[in-house]
Amino acid sequence: MNSGARGRRRFAGAALRSLRQSVGIGQAMMAARLGVSVSYLSQLENDDRPITGKVADALARAFPLDWTLPDDDTGVQRIESFRTAVADPLFADLAPAEQLHRIAEQQPDLAERFIRLHAAYRRAEEQRQIIDESLSSGVPGDQRLPWEEVRDWFHEAENYIDPIDRAAEALAETLDTEPIPESLLIHVLKVGYGVETVTAGGSEQPDRPLRRFDRERGVLTLDRAMAAETRLFFLALQLATFAIAGPIRTVSESAVLSDVARRLLGLGLANYAAGALLMPYARFRASARAVRHDIDRLSRRFGVSFEQACHRLSTLQRPGARGLPVFFCRVDMAGNITKRHSATRLQFARFGGACPLWIVHEAVAIPDRILVQLAETTDGVRYVSMAKGLVKPSGSYSRSPRRYAVALGCEVEHAEAFIYADGLDLGNAAAATPIGISCRLCLRERCDQRAFPPADRQIVIEPDVRNVVPYQVL
Repeated sequence: MNSGARGRRRFAGAALRSLRQSVGIGQAMMAARLGVSVSYLSQLENDDRPITGKVADALARAFPLDWTLPDDDTGVQRIESFRTAVADPLFADLAPAEQLHRIAEQQPDLAERFIRLHAAYRRAEEQRQIIDESLSSGVPGDQRLPWEEVRDWFHEAENYIDPIDRAAEALAETLDTEPIPESLLIHVLKVGYGVETVTAGGSEQPDRPLRRFDRERGVLTLDRAMAAETRLFFLALQLATFAIAGPIRTVSESAVLSDVARRLLGLGLANYAAGALLMPYARFRASARAVRHDIDRLSRRFGVSFEQACHRLSTLQRPGARGLPVFFCRVDMAGNITKRHSATRLQFARFGGACPLWIVHEAVAIPDRILVQLAETTDGVRYVSMAKGLVKPSGSYSRSPRRYAVALGCEVEHAEAFIYADGLDLGNAAAATPIGISCRLCLRERCDQRAFPPADRQIVIEPDVRNVVPYQVL
């Protein structure tokens, strides 16, 4: 290797030593997990040797959530980005990982171009799916409804809004308690903003709104029939609309959206701020890692609902301190996806329902029970997913309760940090349920649950042959 290539190598001894100490293991165990000798690890930690591609790959596999590269370590960051790109199943037949790392080290310009090309490919693939879904559903892609504009805006923002999240975290620090009690929020609203909180409604007034704020009188009215977690969230929402008004207004006004969508985005950002207030970023992220993302334990610790905790996990995308890369969605009784976000390679259908083989549909019919599933999408990526059916009482026999399910999952490589993977046969590819995005986009030729043929494939009808699906996909 020439001197220029050697000069590009980076040292990260302090970061490596900090990682080992933070996870509480000695040099011998760390060396074993990385597949190196103790003496070699000692040299790495003392900056006597640079972080090579092979070591970077071992660190990424052994500590996917804990290994953070120094900000100025552009060489190692390039290798990590290159490693992530070539991990796409599209490149499954490429050279061995060690050889690819040498390419990233020795030909940085080529690696950078490959990384950008792969990112462009992923964006183009998402756009193709959007167009395919639009055509097959009869909904023109340029005629989005306001809520679809807002949904897409949050997706493009990776479901993380930095100025609002940090402002909410700072506000939570001033309250200095965990979980934040309802009485404290009521007190802060009264003393700080002159807002009186009252409860009303219930079984005698079933049509009363869950929440109403009278700006002229300064009175916040909450329905006494709703769950305590929902009431706490609405109090946090009201406080956020006052205390974090500046960042919310700045972000919403800068969004390139229609007028109605921009107003709807303002409401969405206020809800985002409420969740960030009740579940401050650093504390929530640390707690989630400590309990391996056990939603029930997180809900109890922060005084929030199961769904709120799941949703918050999907927002942990702060640069330099990201959480477990998960997908999150909410599905109603009809199979419609009413909330969705993915920090993984899994992308949800924009129109219609999700794959019927996905465990979330079964969870809708079985409330208060957690179901788990190992699934594999058509691109060969495997996921561990958890789904739970939930019921929100209406407070009156005359109104049906809301029934739906939430799902949360991660790619199988992060299974060690996801408690719901325990007990699954992760090493057995045959144990994974084959799923797709939706029937209109799924290319699986043999699927007994198919509702529609793929939008871009022709079908053949054989009058004398009948399978479960009455046609063959070409």
